Amino acid sequence: MTADATAGVGVRDVPCHDPVQATAVPLALLYPTTAATAPTRFGPYPLDVARDADVAGDALPLVVVSHGNGGSPWAYRGLAAHLVGAGLAVAMVEHPGNSRRDNALAGTDDNLRNRPRHLGLAIDAALADPVLGPRLAPARVGVLGHSIGGYTALALAGGHAMSLPADVGGAGRAAPDAEAAARAYPLATARDPRVGAVALLAPALGWFLADGALADLDPGLAILVRTGARDPICPTLQIRAALRSVPAPARVDLVEVAGAGHFSFSTPFPPELTRPDFPPSQDPPGFDRAAYHATLRVELARFFTAALGVAA
Repeated sequence: MTADATAGVGVRDVPCHDPVQATAVPLALLYPTTAATAPTRFGPYPLDVARDADVAGDALPLVVVSHGNGGSPWAYRGLAAHLVGAGLAVAMVEHPGNSRRDNALAGTDDNLRNRPRHLGLAIDAALADPVLGPRLAPARVGVLGHSIGGYTALALAGGHAMSLPADVGGAGRAAPDAEAAARAYPLATARDPRVGAVALLAPALGWFLADGALADLDPGLAILVRTGARDPICPTLQIRAALRSVPAPARVDLVEVAGAGHFSFSTPFPPELTRPDFPPSQDPPGFDRAAYHATLRVELARFFTAALGVAA
């Protein structure tokens, strides 16, 4: 498809079921449309969309969003809407057991196993959708992941994750010493060969610190990474250490964003959620999230359109 800057955002809620968890995976598909849009709220998150509108374009690449721990895909709605304007479809996935509505599995190995599977199921559901599916390019799929969503993206792309026993605490999990690392064990996740590009925002990659953990990624996989210079949760040094085993280092575009914190990569929150007692809405002093997102949106659109093939 040729990108159309005048296209609006269509949205469809699509059934998606995880047989392993025996639960629905909430999934909304965003896509280009020429229909009139209207302000709509997805929980507390506003976005102008046209519900169940006709699809504009054919052979649309698909980008799947994997949100952070206890989060929501709609926290990245501004980035997703810009990708739609650039000629892509976007799958907004809510991870059962690790979302703002249900975070019961946070910190568990089950969650680490489930998350990549959710994305694969979402891709299947998008391709099977009778309205949007025929307008998608099935072999042109990307993943946009923030925080643990970055782990999820690389696990789906073929990374081999390792976990640690429950008695290894938070600091030890973030930066395991030699004794803790010796107790690590593999987590079984399945590679999805449809994934050709991943964009990782402040990614949590501690599960890929073992030697060769990312060596089986496709050498043609395009990888964009943005880290926060003031992010104590997922520091750039650890992220670089995890990425050392990628088979094609030249395919990695990594930039540390000056002044950015861990949550600076989420779309600015609505006013009622922008408050000091809600950390995801807050940035390090002096960092202008809205101004940075004007740049980030363009970078992500350029990356995915080049990697997945959208004509300008």
